[in-house]
Amino acid sequence: KMIGARIDEVGFGLNTGYGLNLAAQGLPLKRGDEVLLSDIEFPANVYPWLALKEKGVRVKFIKSTNKYFDIGKFEKAITKKSRVLSLSMVQFFNGYKNDLRKIGEICRKNKIYFVVDGIQGCGVEPIDVKKCQIDIFSSGGQKWLLGQSGSGIFYVRKELQNSLRQPLASWLGVDWNLDFTNLFSYDKPNFDSARKFEFGTYPYAQVHAFAASLELMSSLGIKNIRNHNYKLLDILISFLKSNNQFKINSNLENIHRSAILAFSCHNTKLLYEKLHQNKIYCSFREGSIRVAVHLFNNESDIKYLIKILEKFTK
Repeated sequence: KMIGARIDEVGFGLNTGYGLNLAAQGLPLKRGDEVLLSDIEFPANVYPWLALKEKGVRVKFIKSTNKYFDIGKFEKAITKKSRVLSLSMVQFFNGYKNDLRKIGEICRKNKIYFVVDGIQGCGVEPIDVKKCQIDIFSSGGQKWLLGQSGSGIFYVRKELQNSLRQPLASWLGVDWNLDFTNLFSYDKPNFDSARKFEFGTYPYAQVHAFAASLELMSSLGIKNIRNHNYKLLDILISFLKSNNQFKINSNLENIHRSAILAFSCHNTKLLYEKLHQNKIYCSFREGSIRVAVHLFNNESDIKYLIKILEKFTK
């Protein structure tokens, strides 16, 4: 429900990289084919594709514009050999939310597989994998989904499942019909679902914790969570705009903004250290302070952050 998929299109993954590697190794790519990537992707969505070079698959990076994915440059980069675009739902360092629906339309028009790294948006931004025409979607559960490390989900479009190779095979990827009394049966059929791409015994502690997180977030509603986060960030944005010592490095258009806000100042690294000294935990990414608010944050958290920012600039 959270991503608009069918039950038989979703499997349990260990992290975001699991689903991305499934895409890289499973899609029917051959020597001479081209994979398109943004030049500002998180490494987890780069190295699985670079590993295909030994098979003769070419990786082509699309140059960004002002550190944002440029749809126009993407369209110009498409050639007859282009087979895959793999892209983040939300960029990790500045919170730029890509227009997945428009990008998906371009991919489908050009018969390009559309793979999405969803970890910085899944659980905090509404998404419909069908409307966005996504072929494979992957997200770890340890960030916005509030699960533990070692948890996550992957989505494989139903129509793609039979043509997707199985780079890894597991005895639990076949249908035992819950009958484990005859384990010498080696002719069991694969599950007719994304489960056939799962790998081995589940990490049950992570699964149960992840399930509890999903129940909580579903009860609150993703749109409600997003609106809560935006309301908090609006307070911070208003302050940053009123103080000429700060520069906002995130796109604030509704279609592109997210729960991640990046900003900088005259000595950003020193500010980052000062924030941590005051128990404000954020990230230092690509020369900016990255603030990420979620459902457990409140206005007092933002006001405390602003208080420290004011002290720093005096």
